[in-house]
Amino acid sequence: MGEGILSGVRVVEIDGGQALSVAGLLLAEAGAEVIKVEADRGARGAASFAVWNRSKKSVHLDIGTAGGRASLDRLLRAADVLMTDWPADRQNRARLDEASLADLYPHLIHTAIGGWPANHRLANRPVDDTIVLAESGLMDEQRGVRDGPIYLRFPLGSWGAAYLAAIGVVSRLIQAGRGGGAGPVSTSLVQGALLPTAMLWRRAEFASSALVDSMNKEMRSPQFECGDGVWIHVKAPPDDAPLMRAALAGLGPNRIAELNRGWPSNHTCINWGANAHIFKTRPSAEWLADLWGADVPVQADVPMGAIYRDEQALANGYVVDVEDPELGKTRQPGVPCTVDPPMRVRSAAPGLGTTPITVWDDAPTPDRKWVDDSLPLAGVRIADFGSFVAGPLAPMILGDLGADVIKIEGTGGDVMRRVEGAFLGAHRGKRSLALDLKSPAAAKVVERLVRWADIVHHNIRMPAAWRIGLANDQVMAISPDVIFCHVSSYGPVGPRKDWPGYDQLFQAQSGWEYEGAGEGNPPMWHRFGMMDHQAGLASALSMLLALYHRDRTGQRQAAAGSLLGASVMTVSEMVMLDDGALSPVPRLDSRQMGVDPGRRLYAVKDGWVALVAEQDGALSRLCDLAGADHVAGLEESLADVDMESVIAMAAAAGGCAVVAHRDHCNAFFDDPDNRRLGLVQIYRHARLGRLELPGAFLHFGPRPAIGDLPPPDVGEHSRPVMSEIGVTAEEAEELIAAGAVHDGGHGAGAMVFRSTAV
Repeated sequence: MGEGILSGVRVVEIDGGQALSVAGLLLAEAGAEVIKVEADRGARGAASFAVWNRSKKSVHLDIGTAGGRASLDRLLRAADVLMTDWPADRQNRARLDEASLADLYPHLIHTAIGGWPANHRLANRPVDDTIVLAESGLMDEQRGVRDGPIYLRFPLGSWGAAYLAAIGVVSRLIQAGRGGGAGPVSTSLVQGALLPTAMLWRRAEFASSALVDSMNKEMRSPQFECGDGVWIHVKAPPDDAPLMRAALAGLGPNRIAELNRGWPSNHTCINWGANAHIFKTRPSAEWLADLWGADVPVQADVPMGAIYRDEQALANGYVVDVEDPELGKTRQPGVPCTVDPPMRVRSAAPGLGTTPITVWDDAPTPDRKWVDDSLPLAGVRIADFGSFVAGPLAPMILGDLGADVIKIEGTGGDVMRRVEGAFLGAHRGKRSLALDLKSPAAAKVVERLVRWADIVHHNIRMPAAWRIGLANDQVMAISPDVIFCHVSSYGPVGPRKDWPGYDQLFQAQSGWEYEGAGEGNPPMWHRFGMMDHQAGLASALSMLLALYHRDRTGQRQAAAGSLLGASVMTVSEMVMLDDGALSPVPRLDSRQMGVDPGRRLYAVKDGWVALVAEQDGALSRLCDLAGADHVAGLEESLADVDMESVIAMAAAAGGCAVVAHRDHCNAFFDDPDNRRLGLVQIYRHARLGRLELPGAFLHFGPRPAIGDLPPPDVGEHSRPVMSEIGVTAEEAEELIAAGAVHDGGHGAGAMVFRSTAV
């Protein structure tokens, strides 16, 4: 299969849905040898199977039999990692839970993905996005075409949990390589979905109206229909682009005011109504050329799959050709991370059972002790120069795993502080140093930060990074050991490599704004900002792979992630076939209720439920129980039934239904299980007082992985950080006096309220 950073790492993956399969894919294409244990053909033949199980091997066995379990044990003796998404009770029955494996195979990194964390009362729910997103209340967090919860077509939990599981595995490998042992790591779909929800949910004792309203459900992002019927998504004021400027001048102030009446207005789009009127006067190609020429971030909303023909995606290897044994020649997503040795597609998805069970018989059992609740990145130091969300998110995730993270922001603060909810969701566990990077006096502080750090990370556009001394070659020239990691919009090579970009543009370009809107509806932006978060997760994985590689070889490197690469990967449930056709995917209906009668939301007598009834005959049995003559009549029949009864009927029919909660943030935060298991974190903040935020995205044994410090105020830690990296007290005073550093008002002798977790 060739070499990769994880070459020599052996992974057993037991069956699995999307999150588990994608986590295994990420490890396999980073060089690990991943064996997928399959009891039957499962989802074989689907495009998603072809992508999510590339670069793996397949062993065919039934673990429920004595012979099958013996064969599994044969693999586990030589494996480094076991991955499963079986519910907690099934793991316990099969002796594949943490406690059993600690006795049987203390060398293993046991990796579990649930719907909810182990020991939660919902731990045995199906590992299914429809169920988890409804019951957690997240289907009520999206503005849609009607009142009520909106079916989230994007599998928010699975895409988060997939990366989190891979991140957890690599961090445990780093810990083991440093003599810290192996042990369990777990995540869940609800934790994967909480990562972007951290921008949306919070409670603060002294919350301003701006914080309360930050990222609220009614917020809109500027999307406009052009003269040819194509919609475009704009992420900066379009008014100064030549064609728009001329058109606005032609309208005059009175007509502009008239057109703007009734439309929203924000810093991105001041003349929303007038812009909407003008965009319809020309075709999308003219507008895109004009806006791109003026450096205005914009993309066209396109159907899912169109990205397979994108020149920038092809140039960066984010799209690759794969000869699949069942689908033939296909075009698929490539790898989302840039590391060296590179991640790469090593083979097509394997045939069922094509690997002999004896494959690892000659491999020695890894020599590791079992650990459970220690954080794996203790002692790792990160200088985070990023802004917005895609930049700072990855350092925050590594901070949750024990790394020491210094956030370097301008003396006026990160630009994202104006959207404080989003800022809070990407900055816990960090200390803030407010530094004017454009000031010549800042150069020596930057140099000392780089020498202090194991990793330097940012998402500054590379031409600007060169001007302030933070391009990869400049950073790596300062320190012989530092790892440099960059998050770009469009990838490190190609004609758009230095273009600006935002989450919204990649929701548009990947096709998710159309898929999430429902049949016949205008494209819809998802306020979860999932492309920012996917890019941040990919960047976190690339940093860990680089750190693991440096530990083993002594070789540093420049790693990278991008919004484009991460967004292409999310299209992997669809592939392009040899004739240019796209493989089919489930389509959301126009009312945003679901993708078919057996997987959708239903309005019932006293609220809403989400139903998954896809087992053979389950939907038919449910119709009989509900008194519906046919599937088309099920919605009407359930409308007069209460939630509790619908849930009971679904279970009796062999399906699963749960309450689709509404306005659920407070209930989620107050839930005893969520608090006990660290899904909610409570801080004392210097300005906001008692601050509650979504909590741990990973668990290491019983320990929630979460930073102790709340999101910092601007420059809150400037003085102690400067002292720590070797700036003398006299130098610090000069920097502050010159305006090169802002100390957040915490001058010498000032009383500082220590922000900390409680």
